[in-house]
Amino acid sequence: MDTGFRIAVIGAGASGIMALIRLAEAGYEDVVCFEKADDLGGTWRDNRYPGVACDVPSHAYRYSFAPNPDWTHVWATGEELLAYFREVAERRDVVRRIRFGHEALSARFEDGRWRLETSQGPQGAFDVVVTATGVLHHPVVPEIEGLQDFRGRAFHTARWPEDETLEGKRVAVIGSGSTATQLVGAATGRTARLSLFQRTAQWILPLPNKEIPPERREEFRADPEALAAEYDKLNRRQVELFAAAIVNENPGAYAKLVEACEAHVATVADPELRARLTPDYQVGCKRLVMSSEFYEAIQRPNAELVVDPIRRILPGGIETEDGVVREFDVIVLATGFDTHRFFRPMRVEGPGGATLDEAWAEANRSYLTVATPGFPNWFMIGGPSSPIGNFSWLMTAETQFDYILALIGRVARGEARALAPRAEAMDRFEAAARERVQDTVWASGCRSWYIDRNGHVASWPWTFERFADVLRAPDWRDFEDVLAPVE
Repeated sequence: MDTGFRIAVIGAGASGIMALIRLAEAGYEDVVCFEKADDLGGTWRDNRYPGVACDVPSHAYRYSFAPNPDWTHVWATGEELLAYFREVAERRDVVRRIRFGHEALSARFEDGRWRLETSQGPQGAFDVVVTATGVLHHPVVPEIEGLQDFRGRAFHTARWPEDETLEGKRVAVIGSGSTATQLVGAATGRTARLSLFQRTAQWILPLPNKEIPPERREEFRADPEALAAEYDKLNRRQVELFAAAIVNENPGAYAKLVEACEAHVATVADPELRARLTPDYQVGCKRLVMSSEFYEAIQRPNAELVVDPIRRILPGGIETEDGVVREFDVIVLATGFDTHRFFRPMRVEGPGGATLDEAWAEANRSYLTVATPGFPNWFMIGGPSSPIGNFSWLMTAETQFDYILALIGRVARGEARALAPRAEAMDRFEAAARERVQDTVWASGCRSWYIDRNGHVASWPWTFERFADVLRAPDWRDFEDVLAPVE
């Protein structure tokens, strides 16, 4: 491959590592990855709170090209996942391509190439940029009066202090999603008191995290075909049953999800507590939470569920709207992430000076989740409307990158200088997605991180099979070379 052809990858999380490996396999040599942190791993590097784990089965949450027979549990912990990504990156020799401590600040399309600047200064020109920044890296910190005046420790779960154990402390957890649920399940037994401040109840599927027996792991090591069969089985279950149920393509599977969630919350003994823990929206409208420990933990004598809104934070604790003041040593913000910022606050300026912020002023928009009109050779893993349901993100990322490789190849071979989707092609896709999403459970009336600031559901509204089929190969009629001479 011509070494004069330069590719920039932004982000060294799970998607970025995969992109580096696949680009190397395809023969692209001049590839640089810019990572804002001092280590790789993305979500699994940043989140190290007690109880952090994946909500996708271990043997389904791995690269298709890097099977791992040694997962110790059905649902891998964050620590185990981070170790996996580090090992794969080192074994495939892509760490040398990563420039750590380089936060991407701006990209400007000039003379047919992207000129990048990071926190370490200008980085030169690149023919193609691939963003692999994910959606779970901008923590949401709520604006609560007095938060800065709290005398104890207050931090977001994605900024967990290395020396914080919560042992014997009075702990407030603000939030009630997956992170809060995992944290409460893992930490209640070690705290003096734990109060969970819940704004919205969550539907929770029981998730018994059993150990994978050593003999089963040995079987996988000895028989790669058995390991591959396990991967295929779990992915098929996730895609054909769970993912299809949420987009109204498998009513039978959806009915079973509802039954399982309702039966699980019914295990809460106190009827008043059970009522406060029971959501008033449809199962799956928000991302389903997985836990077998939460309901047991929140019923312990030292645990408390608080549903009164927070009025303010005092130097020694939290005051709720009913006037009750509770004293705490630690406040943990399990308040999630801004999933619609993507690679912002990076400034992206296309030909003629138009910015991506301007193009996305009303909503984040894409063509088939991977590209945007007016921004040539700018390709996204996990772009707007990507599938972000309860199944493997790595499957989504690999599917998108196969498609992106085809786009890169067209530019690298000189068949196009500046490749971008046509505006009408994106409009067609966006209109179809908006219409289809009305038939999904996401549009049934709840607030969730699937919904953007303008009330639009920003997730793939069809089955994953359709996603894989549509992204199997580009339809070149939907693309244009924006620098091609006008005939």
